[in-house]
Amino acid sequence: MAVRIGVGRETAVGERRVALTPETCGKLVKAGAQIAVAPGLGASAGFIDQAYVDAGATLTDTPFADAGMVLCVQAPSPDAIATLKPGAVLVGMLQPEADPVRASALQDRGIVAFPLEKLPRTTRAQAMDILSSQASMAGYKAVLIAAQLTPRFFPMLTTAAGTIRPSKVLIIGAGVAGLQAIATAKRLGAQVEGFDVRPETREQIESLGGRFLDLGVSAAGEGGYARQLTDEERAEQQRRLAEHLRNVDVIVCTAAVPGRPAPKIITAAMVDGMKPGSVIVDLAAETGGNCELTQPGRTIEHHGVVIDGPLNLASMGATHASEMFARNVFNFASLMIKDGALAMDWNDELLAKTVWPPRPQSTGETP
Repeated sequence: MAVRIGVGRETAVGERRVALTPETCGKLVKAGAQIAVAPGLGASAGFIDQAYVDAGATLTDTPFADAGMVLCVQAPSPDAIATLKPGAVLVGMLQPEADPVRASALQDRGIVAFPLEKLPRTTRAQAMDILSSQASMAGYKAVLIAAQLTPRFFPMLTTAAGTIRPSKVLIIGAGVAGLQAIATAKRLGAQVEGFDVRPETREQIESLGGRFLDLGVSAAGEGGYARQLTDEERAEQQRRLAEHLRNVDVIVCTAAVPGRPAPKIITAAMVDGMKPGSVIVDLAAETGGNCELTQPGRTIEHHGVVIDGPLNLASMGATHASEMFARNVFNFASLMIKDGALAMDWNDELLAKTVWPPRPQSTGETP
């Protein structure tokens, strides 16, 4: 029996992205699935209802009714979860452990949840990696915000009034968001540096035209992530960084440690030592911020230094962010759809390691 896939409008404040685009809708229909979407689903991301209908979807005010699979960007509210079909599959950025009420609602309904933020970061999983695809948009938007907030030009300009030197931009963290930020700042003509405690990122930073800022402290960890620094390492890093920041015009912070609060890299004392007119854009604001003074969701000024703590930056580029997110979701959902029907192979590590609550692997396929 063909699986019915339901997609409702996102309800999180400020969320403009969608988990299903007309493109991926058409692909799921070709795979044999039936698609039900709420009217106005993609309006905030630039996708009209007729495009979904043309792709084979049905418009309905109750897209979750009888849906064997539900796709979302952010998790539905507990009340919405209570309306899902018992045992339905839910795919999206769910963060069940962050909200006990949501977790309880999922368990009470017997929902087979796949929080894609838990997806193993393997080569095979790259096409399903929502963290990477959305971080790319966030890094891009962060630099544009910084360029808007700074009272300086990014590029060097030669004018009749004299030569304007390029802005000095420092990107902290060289993950996906940081590398995109480096590339964007470089395209805008800035003098760009990249800093990461993982020494293996030097080549990536330099390949994008940035200069690797070496502070003599390494925190290479497992799986491409940074480990937490010791107290001594952190003190030495901060001393050297504080000296360097005195001549930086713009900082974009992107450093994160999975499952933990963002590491505090820029102290209030460091900000005090920066030039008036300097700008800090802190992508890590959602998990506390890399700057000690960051206020999530607010733009403040501290002794002449502007500090911005944007939230859900990827949503600011809703059209392209949705296209990437929806392709990630489609690639993952395809692992569970065979001949149009729902079928899960728990021997597939991507399913087994992403599902919540975790379950032991079983043999064979379970429809």
